[in-house]
Amino acid sequence: MEQEPAENAQADPSGAEGNLDEQDHSQVSSESQKKPGKVKKKIAETFFYTYEDVYSGPYATNDLEISTDLLIFKHSFGYDCTRPVNLMMMDRHTVGYIAGNQVVLQNLRTKYQKYIRSSGGGGIGFITAHPSKEYFAVGEKGKKPNIVIYTYPSARPYRILKGGTEVAYVFGDFNRAGTLLASVGSSPDYMLTIWDWKQEETLLRSKAFAQDVYKVMFSAENEEHLTTGGSGHIRFWKMALTLTGLKLQGALGRFGKTAVSDILSFVELPDGKVVSGTEWGNLLLWEGGLIKVELCQVGHKRCHEGPVSQLVFDEGELYSVGKDGVIRMWNFEVIDTADPVDDTGLVEMEPMNELWLGKNVSLNFMTKILDHGQPFWYAQDTRGAIWKLDLTFSNMTHNPERVCTFHSGRIEAIGVSPFTCLMATTALDRSVRIYDFGSNSQLTVIKFKQGGTALTWASAVVNSEGGLIAVGFEDGVVRIIEVYDPKLLPGHEGQAKESAEINLKQVFKPHAAAVTALAYEQKGDVFATGSKDKTVFFFAIEDEYKPIGFICVPGPVQALQWSPPSHDKSTLLILCENGFAVQVPAPLPGKQDTATTYHLKNLPTQYFHFYSIKSRIKLEEEIVWREKKKQEKEKARLEWIKQQKEMGLEAEETKEEEPEEEPLPAIYIPEEPSPILCGFYSEPGKFWLSLGGYDSGFLYHCEFSHDDEEDPEKRKDEPFDVISMEGTNDNPIHQISFCTSKPLMFCGMQDGSLRAYPLSVKDLTAGVLKDYWYMNVHDNENGQIRGICCSHDEGCLITCGGDGNIFTFDLWSEEELPKELKVIIPPPRSGLEKEEATEDINDPDAYTIEEYKQKKEYERKMKEAEEKKNKKREELNALRQDFVFLLKKNQKLPKHMQLHREEFEMNHRIFEELDRQTLQRIELVQEKLAWEHEKQLIGLQKLQTQFRDSLEFALTVHAIQSNHQISTYSLLTVSEKYAQRKKHGDSKWTVCKEKWTALKKAEQAEEEIPRETSPAHRESTVFEKEAEMLETPQVQKPTTCYIESRREKIRRLVEKYDGLKAKILKRRAEWHELYKSKPRDTYEDSKDAKEIKEAQESIGCYRLNTATNYTLTEDEHINTEKKMMQLEALEDLIHNMKVNMNKEIVSLRDLKVSIIDEIKSLVKKVKSIQASLDVPEHLPIPLIPQLHPDEVPEKIVEYNSDVLLKFKEEQEAKAKLKEPLEACPSSCALRHVFFQTTPVEEGDPIAQAGGASAVVTEEAFEMEKAEPTEMELEILKREKIKNLYLQETLIKKINTLVINFDAELCLLRHKKLKMDVQMKSAGLRCIMCCEELLILKKLEIHEDLLEEQICALMNEQEDIQSKLKSYLAQIEDRKCEIAMLQEREKALYTSFEASLGENNEFADFLTNILKMEVECVEKEEVRREAGEENENEQEDNEKPDLKIDENFVSEDVVFDSVYPAGCSEDLFLNTVQLQQHRINIEKALAEEKKVAADLKKEYNALALKAKEVETSLDVTNRELEAFQWEKLRRLNDLYVVVPLRLHQVQCLVDGEIPHDFSQTFVFTNQSLQYLQKRIVDLHNEKIMQREIHKKAQERHKQLLQDKKEMKMEIQRLEERCNHLMLEKFGRLVDFEAVQAHSVNIPMEQMKVRIMEKEYEHIVELKEWEERIVGLQHQLTMLTRENTSKLHQLNRFCHEMHQLEAELESLTTGQGGEFEDIKSSDINETARLESRLMHMTL
Repeated sequence: MEQEPAENAQADPSGAEGNLDEQDHSQVSSESQKKPGKVKKKIAETFFYTYEDVYSGPYATNDLEISTDLLIFKHSFGYDCTRPVNLMMMDRHTVGYIAGNQVVLQNLRTKYQKYIRSSGGGGIGFITAHPSKEYFAVGEKGKKPNIVIYTYPSARPYRILKGGTEVAYVFGDFNRAGTLLASVGSSPDYMLTIWDWKQEETLLRSKAFAQDVYKVMFSAENEEHLTTGGSGHIRFWKMALTLTGLKLQGALGRFGKTAVSDILSFVELPDGKVVSGTEWGNLLLWEGGLIKVELCQVGHKRCHEGPVSQLVFDEGELYSVGKDGVIRMWNFEVIDTADPVDDTGLVEMEPMNELWLGKNVSLNFMTKILDHGQPFWYAQDTRGAIWKLDLTFSNMTHNPERVCTFHSGRIEAIGVSPFTCLMATTALDRSVRIYDFGSNSQLTVIKFKQGGTALTWASAVVNSEGGLIAVGFEDGVVRIIEVYDPKLLPGHEGQAKESAEINLKQVFKPHAAAVTALAYEQKGDVFATGSKDKTVFFFAIEDEYKPIGFICVPGPVQALQWSPPSHDKSTLLILCENGFAVQVPAPLPGKQDTATTYHLKNLPTQYFHFYSIKSRIKLEEEIVWREKKKQEKEKARLEWIKQQKEMGLEAEETKEEEPEEEPLPAIYIPEEPSPILCGFYSEPGKFWLSLGGYDSGFLYHCEFSHDDEEDPEKRKDEPFDVISMEGTNDNPIHQISFCTSKPLMFCGMQDGSLRAYPLSVKDLTAGVLKDYWYMNVHDNENGQIRGICCSHDEGCLITCGGDGNIFTFDLWSEEELPKELKVIIPPPRSGLEKEEATEDINDPDAYTIEEYKQKKEYERKMKEAEEKKNKKREELNALRQDFVFLLKKNQKLPKHMQLHREEFEMNHRIFEELDRQTLQRIELVQEKLAWEHEKQLIGLQKLQTQFRDSLEFALTVHAIQSNHQISTYSLLTVSEKYAQRKKHGDSKWTVCKEKWTALKKAEQAEEEIPRETSPAHRESTVFEKEAEMLETPQVQKPTTCYIESRREKIRRLVEKYDGLKAKILKRRAEWHELYKSKPRDTYEDSKDAKEIKEAQESIGCYRLNTATNYTLTEDEHINTEKKMMQLEALEDLIHNMKVNMNKEIVSLRDLKVSIIDEIKSLVKKVKSIQASLDVPEHLPIPLIPQLHPDEVPEKIVEYNSDVLLKFKEEQEAKAKLKEPLEACPSSCALRHVFFQTTPVEEGDPIAQAGGASAVVTEEAFEMEKAEPTEMELEILKREKIKNLYLQETLIKKINTLVINFDAELCLLRHKKLKMDVQMKSAGLRCIMCCEELLILKKLEIHEDLLEEQICALMNEQEDIQSKLKSYLAQIEDRKCEIAMLQEREKALYTSFEASLGENNEFADFLTNILKMEVECVEKEEVRREAGEENENEQEDNEKPDLKIDENFVSEDVVFDSVYPAGCSEDLFLNTVQLQQHRINIEKALAEEKKVAADLKKEYNALALKAKEVETSLDVTNRELEAFQWEKLRRLNDLYVVVPLRLHQVQCLVDGEIPHDFSQTFVFTNQSLQYLQKRIVDLHNEKIMQREIHKKAQERHKQLLQDKKEMKMEIQRLEERCNHLMLEKFGRLVDFEAVQAHSVNIPMEQMKVRIMEKEYEHIVELKEWEERIVGLQHQLTMLTRENTSKLHQLNRFCHEMHQLEAELESLTTGQGGEFEDIKSSDINETARLESRLMHMTL
């Protein structure tokens, strides 16, 4: 590796050693943010980290003796071009990119590379350069990854940013000033972080989104704005200063009608708008979080043919970079000011300039750099290149230049030359590249039509020059190429530009699927190829590779390996992906039978079907672990017992109950077999395997069994030995390679890491593979190692991975490194310059070797079968000719000697069988062709429906005796679009207008009802609810007679109350109906309005629509829909008239057909009559009319088999297809020969005989003919007269039929001519309607816009009206509540006055107490309680009750000190209680008034808004009316054609027709007559209306007089009512209220309930007293029983004492034995005594 250790390994003394304190502070800067109490110390500008402390180096286990510098990184040949952004320009010569776990800084001019490893070893997520190019940031991947800021060009670690995400960084971007860095993480947190990177501090952070985020960018103009984009979203961020500090606020972009797209690219414009790309190639302009427009090219062509990968705004120009390899420059001003023009939201525009780099180019990213002041752009091509571009688009613009080329995508295979420092690689990008890893350069490249999948470099045994390479491709083709030095070709010395070239030597296709493995046999005789098509092909290696044959294997081939030279036999180990391993010996060239196929069926094959044992291994480990735990536990227990004994303590040896063990896991076998990843031979018949999936984590040692007769699919072979590989359960080994000079085993892992295991012994064991050396090399996510190999001298190790990178490492130490490794390119093969270019296989569907073999074999067999058929045909032709000769010979014989045709049939059953077989074949063919027949039939029906059924045949009927003719109208069938339009409902505008009209009517109806009736209605509702509550049945309980009587009394009161209430409600309902029927001042009688409307419509005032006083009614408004309906109605009428005429013409044609048939029959009769008449008596027979072809056009499309056969013959004749006529030995042909018709001269003898006999008979009759008699002559004469009459009559009838038909045709023709005139007029009207429709369609958009505005305003007005109604109802409710509270307050004061009584000396004092305010106490308590902490919601809810109680106490204390002497305490407390009620009522009243005021404000605001909406609606309606006038004016500008006759022109000037008709108009005669009649009608109506008006005036006077009298009567009744109230009550009262509240029903009901409760309590008390008496009696009995038992116990105690005294005297020495028993008896006796005492008490 070429590095500068002085710069990378050592830090600046002033930065590292002199600023140790600052380094410590930099590490805790993030903590100081969390603890605001601590003072943050800034990191010095001169502080640097040490590279050795930052980068992630190799790792080795503890016991490994190998140095960590086992491999020295040398060079990187690849480029991960498929990353979204993997390009960073630091200066005009230096480019930076990510290569696995390294960042590569490469000088494009010198190709010098500098490498910077990741700090965590988990990979690198992004790189980005600082705007000043003095720094660059590296965002890493792994657990808690870092962002490391490096300086440039020294590449020293300057800052480390920690804690920005959990798993990996995806993208980062510096702001324009370079002071801030924005980063975004991957799943699972998707964290967006803003860094003050120089101080290593996190300024802001927020979750960017819940899905993948691809990119984050600062705004170039406003550094407080950011944008993020990703999977199906775009988000706009801004750093906002809030009360709690600076925060990130994100607004998610809404796609609306546009399809949701992944956002790969975006850029913010100077005015804050954002332009983003889409997956389909168009650009989106965002404003305010919404899509303003979607930009495309003219003709709705997409901006790019594919996703837009980047957008750049540079120097006032907008560039878009597409995956299609095109860079386009757009006009920024056009984009910035773009507005949508239609509902699609698409805006068309053309790019200002564009640059297309080629077909096989896909750009991901580009960056700008200045080269000597001139801007150049470097672009990343995902197809494996870095471009240098000049986007100035001028005459001096440089052409695009490929700076570097690489493989695109993952490297599929790698091979190393056996002689020199050359290596070859291939990938799916269809290229093979040759590298010189000695000088770190790419020599040459060759490209093909398909991607490469396998590669191997031929060994020295195969090719002594070392220049032969075998490459396998994804289409199954194998190509043999050779590398040579073109300078060594004869005649080309010094002419070659390249140092190496590649020649395609041979190409063949052994497989039908991708080639996955290639292998040369150790001796160099056999070459093997494996493929995904489950075959392995063998080739003999000679000057050209010759196929030996192939074998089939149980699964897709993963790898091939020949046995090493140490084995006795040469065998091939075949590893399949589905867990199979197969071993076959090398087939011998020339010993296999390949005449018909290359399939080797007799090749000895051994199978090994891997059967998973990982679950069993884990189960055994679990059992061992549990047993070990048990032993440790038992050992600890024994040790504890021993310690207890040593301490002199007794230890119980009782075993503790062991907890129940968990059941052992069951044996698990995966359903899908684990894939085999790699393997190698260990001994003959034995091999090691590395598997993926469930069985990863081990190396399995396997052996082929000798039982090869079993079905391979049913085998279950287990390895006989396993080695556990540390850390490979989720990271299996994919590649294994051995180094023999240093006994090492290199393993390539799935996560892109490289391992090295030292091999101290020959065989692999668990101890040998325990220690290893480890280093992360390729990308940890997609950098799976695809190949590992050592150089020819094993001094260099090469790896390639799925990330597209190729790395070389030196295996020597730095001291052992050679000074220079010079490559030796193989010389060209002799005669190479004279050879023609090898023909390549470009067709991916070309035949494989086996398919070509089978095809040739099939063609050979078909040729042999055809030859046999030709021989049989010749034999059949000869037999047929012999048979025809016999038939001719038979016909030449005399008639009586000829054989009949049936006699030639030897056996009729043969022909019957042939007929049966023919029918069967016909049926079989019909069954086979049934689907095709149905398909063609349906196709024919569709064609007929499309082309014939849509037309009505036009026919022409000709007259018989004249040239007159009549034709039908050519018509199309009626389209369904008119019917659909008729079925279609009303338009949105019509619905909206109807809805608005209904709303207005509802408002008018509401205005008719007086608002004064609403309180009465509300009170009636309240009364009804109360009545329902009173009618609710009560639960009856057994009570006394007195309670029942009280209940009966209450029931009567309720009935009386209900009667009064019903009477009141009925009266109010009558008043309500009366007020409801009262007409408004502006009331108009509907009958009068209807008559006025009819009069206006029938008045006969015809105004020209061009006149200024012409008014447009709603029905006269013309729009596209109405005009379409008019046009449809007109076309429908025209069509119906034409159809009716066509029906009459068709009927005439049918009449002609029937007449022709009748004439034919009459002519036949005439001819039969003329046959009995003499020729001179014959009258001329009229000609039979014939139908012309145009009279029956429908027969043109009729067909039958003859027509089809004739058509087929015509087609064949046109195509001039000449095919040899071959005889067919079918039964049909034979029967045709048997039964064919003979010529006349060689006719049937029976027929000839019949003809001869007829001639003889006629001659005999003529000889016997005699003269007729007189009678016979008379009969003949009568017959002749009759025939003459019939002849004349029939001929006259024929002529009559012809004449009548011609007359009918002339009449119909005259009728059609008149109709033609009408159709012309109707056609002119249709043209007029179409022109009007075109004008209306042009104006439709503006009209629809106005109508939509009106609809929106109407809807808004409706919503506002509904809200106003709601607010009015709420305000009325609030007013009722306020009135109720005021009534309660009045009742409170009334109650207070009643409690005071009359002449109370403390009235003033108690009144002051009642009116005193005590809110100050509550406020202080509220403040005190608000200051308390840790109070829950329950305590808050209880505060009001606590306040009331505390206020009451505080007032009691206050008033107690000034309590006047002599004042009643009850009265004082009652006053205080009323004071609390008053305060509560006033609070509720204030709250209700506040709510009512708020509702009033909202109501007023809505009312203002309603006025504004109404004003807007009026303005819009006026605009629509003006637009209707403008539309009418444009329609009036159209010319209308009106054909008139001269007598219809009545505007003569001096008796002549005027030349200028501009001042005339067309008027119908019917309308003119109506106007003349209307004059008389109006005169009569005027007289009648005057009489009606006179009567109405008289009635109006009478009604006014009646109204005046009624008012006086009402006033008199009111005065009388008031007088009666004063007499009875002493004042005016609300009589309805008095009636309603005369009886306090709830109080009476409460009294009854109290009485019921008292009765229940008395009963219950009696029950409890009886129960107490019973219990007392029981207690007495128990006491007596206990007393008797105590006496008995006392007696027993005396006896016991006596016995004890006797025992003591008898047993003086033996008392100790009974001491314990005695003490227990004493204790028991004491217990019983205490219990007895307790019971007695």
